[in-house]
Amino acid sequence: MIAIIADDHPLFRVALSQALQTILGLDASLYQAHSMAQLWPLLRAHPDTQLILLDLKLPDAEGFAGLTALRTEYPDISVLMVSAIEDPAVIKQALKLGAAAYLPKSAPLEVLTEAVDAVMAGDTWLPADLQQSVAQAQDLIDAEFAGRLEQLTPQQFRVLKMIADGLLNKQIAYEMNVQETTVKQHVSAILRKLNVNNRTLAGILFEKLKLPDTL
Repeated sequence: MIAIIADDHPLFRVALSQALQTILGLDASLYQAHSMAQLWPLLRAHPDTQLILLDLKLPDAEGFAGLTALRTEYPDISVLMVSAIEDPAVIKQALKLGAAAYLPKSAPLEVLTEAVDAVMAGDTWLPADLQQSVAQAQDLIDAEFAGRLEQLTPQQFRVLKMIADGLLNKQIAYEMNVQETTVKQHVSAILRKLNVNNRTLAGILFEKLKLPDTL
């Protein structure tokens, strides 16, 4: 069993690692990442990872974009969100974008155990006291857009992120080490799948994945 904890707070990361080792047993291999940039190499080095505990507010995760990128690139890995944010609408959106569970950072060890057990059994999970409020919460991202995002390949999602960051095709080609014609093909496919007419609109849609400034 391989699991990765991605959180930018060292003390919480260590505490969570100790708790997770107790839950999964000494045979489990646990790794830690303080950012998405550090998480990707870990996943490439350990492609048989089964579980990621992901902090929604990692500095370079850009809100739900980090979760969506993980679900696009590694759909077979279960992602358990661990966050200080307890807004029902945020929790609902994380689950709709593919998180297997959502655990508030204030939860005690026995609740973490319950969440991990449910996720490893292939179930989705929420704390009992949040289930009703999450079910009644409004969607932050409409279901149609979420469905269109699922159609993107990992390469296309990377291109979409760089489009949103304002990069030109030539710059994207350099970053991805591919030909500019390949990037143009990706852009055309992205516009078609997102049902938009230009790069600007595609970038605006990507911005929806970011968390509200009030959180």
